Amino acid sequence: MKKSGALFIMGISVFLLDTPQVTAQVVESDNKFIENYKANNTNSDRDRIDRQNNSDNDLGQIVNVESLRDVAPTDWAYAALTSLVNRYGCIAGFPDRTFRGSQPLTRYEFAAGLNSCLNQIERLIASNKSVSPEDLATIQSLQQKFSTELESLSNRVDNLSERTALLEDNQFSTTTKLTGEAIFSLAGATGGNPEAGDDPQIVFNDRLRLTLNTSFSGKDLLITGIQANNFGGAIDGSGSIQNSLFPTESFLSAGSTKLSFEPQFPRFNPQDISEEKDKNSVDLYKLLYIFPSGLDKVTLFAGTAAEASDAFPTIIPFADEGQGAVSRFAALNPVLRVSGGTSQTGLASATGFIWNISDQIDWRALYASVNAAIPEKGDNNVLGAGLFSGSMLASTQLTLKPRENIDLGLNYAYSYHEIDILATGLNSSSETPLAIPNRTVNPDGTVDVGGILDTPVHIHSLGTSFNWNILPDLALTGYGSYFFVDSVSGPEASSELLSWMTGVSVKDLLQEGNTAGLIFGQPLNRVNAGGAAQLTEPDVERGIPYHLEVFYNYKVNDNLSLTPGLFVLFNPEGNKNNDTTTVGVLRTTFAF
Repeated sequence: MKKSGALFIMGISVFLLDTPQVTAQVVESDNKFIENYKANNTNSDRDRIDRQNNSDNDLGQIVNVESLRDVAPTDWAYAALTSLVNRYGCIAGFPDRTFRGSQPLTRYEFAAGLNSCLNQIERLIASNKSVSPEDLATIQSLQQKFSTELESLSNRVDNLSERTALLEDNQFSTTTKLTGEAIFSLAGATGGNPEAGDDPQIVFNDRLRLTLNTSFSGKDLLITGIQANNFGGAIDGSGSIQNSLFPTESFLSAGSTKLSFEPQFPRFNPQDISEEKDKNSVDLYKLLYIFPSGLDKVTLFAGTAAEASDAFPTIIPFADEGQGAVSRFAALNPVLRVSGGTSQTGLASATGFIWNISDQIDWRALYASVNAAIPEKGDNNVLGAGLFSGSMLASTQLTLKPRENIDLGLNYAYSYHEIDILATGLNSSSETPLAIPNRTVNPDGTVDVGGILDTPVHIHSLGTSFNWNILPDLALTGYGSYFFVDSVSGPEASSELLSWMTGVSVKDLLQEGNTAGLIFGQPLNRVNAGGAAQLTEPDVERGIPYHLEVFYNYKVNDNLSLTPGLFVLFNPEGNKNNDTTTVGVLRTTFAF
């Protein structure tokens, strides 16, 4: 059995034969949610939702041997197992309905199993239920043979109780666990628009997050997160690397040079464009409640600060903002990012469900509104007002696991935006999907803000993501996404955008715990336009953009990692006139 600083055993299954041979089996927790919640060392909110959704799938005490998938009537120990279940009920199985009778055990494990059966027999005797003299004699003999181990086990339990009491007296909260992540990064870039001037200086940025995970019943979870960062990026992109390289292609602070841990809207609030944020000011970035529905395998969630990636499995192994890819492009399928779905600032109010249909099929959906807290539309809240009026998103994902080493995600999203944006933050095409001359785009190629504000759009987004673990430490991964954008009012216009990515993920490279990634793909790019919309802005020589990235995450210890990374952009922003652009990053992540 594996030993750890906080060993937690919910049950031991033991069977006795007519001969002295005895076997025991460790049983995992009968409440995975509580166990994972208390031992949680991840910063991924979507993983917490996954654990909550699977918290009711455990087996616990065995009612009959037939419920065990790996025990058959032809097994040599079948009769003994059946006898123990029927007579004493001191057998339990693993959560996957297996007994694993061939798994070896230590003398301490056997002593723990023996102790479990002793306690059960004591309860039977106390309730005046008969126990056969032969079984009592066998138990008495085993007690004598394993007296040393039983005494040691008792001492361990006493010691664990003392340590538990000490932790309870000094813990942060009886219902809440505090986790945190601090990221420091150095980033520099070269290339960009040849008319932009000198390359930007190397910048030193930070992002700090503190997250409170609270459970009131053991089957629910309230996630409260606050964060601060010092990234630049005003509504016109000024103050960011993207704006320094591409001054006319950084509207709403979007761009192909954006980092994975860089907020989509660093220094302004898109819900009210008149509001500006000070650097390292503290904001609420997460407020989400996950709770059982009362229906089998169905979990609900709702919150006023949530993101699509909180609910949907990301599939892509590069998604962790503190440990994975260094670019925004490589981390997630763009369909998850549409409508500010991954703004990293908890932009939307959202509600939805998670239906874990089986081990191979998982279906999830959500509805989100950006300005749900605003009662009426004003001059500054250009995205609309109210929960069911203005800009909104309805999104769903079907996750399939056709084989143990393959994960597949299928996405669809419908969005209505009161202005002409995709709001993925990925590049300039995302923020002006309909390039309409003299309306959303000026003759010099710059954006016409007034025209964008007067051009509402609706968007149909399709996407798929996959991850294939070819070997335990080697995975092939990727995504594809396609967007259909149509104007709702004003001139009839439409456009279609495409993006794809493929990559290789390697675990435990050079040292256990280290990871590396090699990524290549095409950032969002218009592939079709109709009506008044055009494929490119004026003065743009159309070119297909490509993205090449490599990173290596070095795990110094359980709480500290270093990630050097580099990505190269060919035909950045879909413009051959732009120079090939290189962005280098050194990210340091503290997790606690």
